[in-house]
Amino acid sequence: MTKGIERIVTSGTFELDGGSWQVDNNIWIVGGDSEVIVVDAAHNAEAIHKAVGGRHVVAVVCTHGHNDHITVAPQLSSELDAPVLLNPADTMLWRMTHGDKPFRPIEDGEMLTADGIELHAIATPGHSPGSTCLYAPDLGAVCSGDTLFQGGPGATGRSFSDFPTILESISEKLGKLPAETVVYTGHGDTTRIGDELVNYDEWVSRGH
Repeated sequence: MTKGIERIVTSGTFELDGGSWQVDNNIWIVGGDSEVIVVDAAHNAEAIHKAVGGRHVVAVVCTHGHNDHITVAPQLSSELDAPVLLNPADTMLWRMTHGDKPFRPIEDGEMLTADGIELHAIATPGHSPGSTCLYAPDLGAVCSGDTLFQGGPGATGRSFSDFPTILESISEKLGKLPAETVVYTGHGDTTRIGDELVNYDEWVSRGH
């Protein structure tokens, strides 16, 4: 197996502000033959175990604290003997799902390594206060969580989210990455930084 990024799609519910929605989530396995980092822990631990395939898991990194991205994080942490990492600004969202179960804070600029692949944490608040993207410069890729999708920014119409903040995160953080950087999103298809940022002024004028 070459070093890179593998995709799993799982299905379940996203719940916030009293609403519940059926969603398909992308889970990204970043690494190589010997060790990996799991990005997001959505819905189905068995599917993630199968994808890991016995490799050492350095960490389970949650791009943000919405329940559909952290569903099975504590279970995976226990079964894979791997820490769960989450930006502490999303602690209130984590506690809605997992109470006082532990996670380790991941900070802006922190670097993780799996099988020689570096993942750099980039704090991108807006979709949630602690939203964090993970940039792999050697792969020309970024795992964007729900900060940036094919078609624009993630949703900001619910509690703890803010549209001007996500715009700033995209322009000042993700917009500084090379235009050809592949964006591995939290839901849906991949895209590229340059293909999305050309529409930035349209997002601003849209206002949400």
